[in-house]
Amino acid sequence: MEYFKISCEFERHETRANLKAEIQNLIENCLAATNSAYAPYSHFYVGAAVLLENGIIIKGNNQENAAFPSGLCAERVAIYYVGANHPGVAIKAIAITARSENYTQGTPVTPCGACRQSLLEYELNQQSDIPVHMVSPSGEIIVSKSVKQLLPLYFEHSGKF
Repeated sequence: MEYFKISCEFERHETRANLKAEIQNLIENCLAATNSAYAPYSHFYVGAAVLLENGIIIKGNNQENAAFPSGLCAERVAIYYVGANHPGVAIKAIAITARSENYTQGTPVTPCGACRQSLLEYELNQQSDIPVHMVSPSGEIIVSKSVKQLLPLYFEHSGKF
């Protein structure tokens, strides 16, 4: 048996003031996306915004359904829109946030496991890192330089089926 260690480094920002203007704008868009989330069951409103290489920002938000497995997370709404409407355009960065009617969300929101794997698929396809900016409603931001950092032991197909 052999033991090994995996470590990841993240950036922490107390505000977005020291971030590039395009990332500040991306964060504004993810915060705005929470306002049109459809979350009548959880009252947990998630917003995501994807910055494309060409400067376009795509917003997504969670879409719940009474048949719970039929809903979709904000991150996947946004990146699947990118895949369908902007094929071949690289993703430069993504920002994610959430707010709740039921409690105060104090820490930055991270993608769920399914979203991590879905985001990773896009990162692997474009063969370049996608920085993930995880934002709390209070303004704290944690940045992962790559989706791979959020899912270090990820599933990757070999390209052969």
